[in-house]
Amino acid sequence: MKIDLTDTTASKINKALVQGRRAIGTPAVGMVLTMVIVTDEENAYDAVKAAEEASREHPSRTLVVIKRTARTPRDRQGTRLDAEVRVGSDAGTGETVILRLYGEVSHHAASVVLPLLLPDAPVVVWWPVDAPDEPAKDPLGALAARRITDLYADADALDALDRRAVSYTPGDTDLAWTRLTPWRSMLAAALDQARVEVTSAAVESEAGNPSAELLARWLGARLGVPVERVVSAGPVVTAVRLGTANGEIRIDRPDGPLATLTLPGQPERTLALKVRTTAELIAEELRRLDADEMYAVALQAGTGTSDSKESVQHA
Repeated sequence: MKIDLTDTTASKINKALVQGRRAIGTPAVGMVLTMVIVTDEENAYDAVKAAEEASREHPSRTLVVIKRTARTPRDRQGTRLDAEVRVGSDAGTGETVILRLYGEVSHHAASVVLPLLLPDAPVVVWWPVDAPDEPAKDPLGALAARRITDLYADADALDALDRRAVSYTPGDTDLAWTRLTPWRSMLAAALDQARVEVTSAAVESEAGNPSAELLARWLGARLGVPVERVVSAGPVVTAVRLGTANGEIRIDRPDGPLATLTLPGQPERTLALKVRTTAELIAEELRRLDADEMYAVALQAGTGTSDSKESVQHA
């Protein structure tokens, strides 16, 4: 069910949500969190689709904030808030409200969002594009327990990565880090099997890939060895090589959903290592809303802003 509201208020939007729930026969609110998506019109469709797919695992109220520029005479009439309310099958397993802000109200998005948050439920803010350099100090970011950015959307991802390291606040995370979860799991499992000391490491990826840089920093912090960055044809991370006295440990994924694991003295194994969708990445991030300490370690390891070696090992 969809309800369109023009030149509206937060109070009218809340009434429309109640009206929509009653119309589809589900008056109770069974959602576990509020997700706020801050995006532009161009990227809104994909972001909403990913959030609605993720809501099948984490039922949530999704508030989509789109700050519009005045392009038509009607848009230039001053401050206005338009909303599209979706409930039922049109909103996954939760509720979706698309907010389009015009004029002065676009500078006060937090005031629009605040009355629409679910009471006593955690708030997650996601910027698919144009994330602030200091997410925790953004007015919308300040409302959230978890702030999700995506370095892949930045034209200079490595420069943005260093800025995020300086401004990191517990609760910050990035989808470039989330994309590495299968890689980190496989590397940890490989080292558990090999039981050898790593003396060198290398990460192969396309040039300027933020996930590869985070992976290299994480390996350097955890293993205490320098990590070489090797440029490959991609896409994304294509291989990780760990040097040991017994031979090389290698995970190789040149393309496609399969990777090859090589351990010293053992036959090669084929592993599933696909590139996951944005919906899968968001769903993973919503499974835990506490501070991601390993992201902080990886983010800050190459900048001189990380904690001491002792605290890294403890984390």
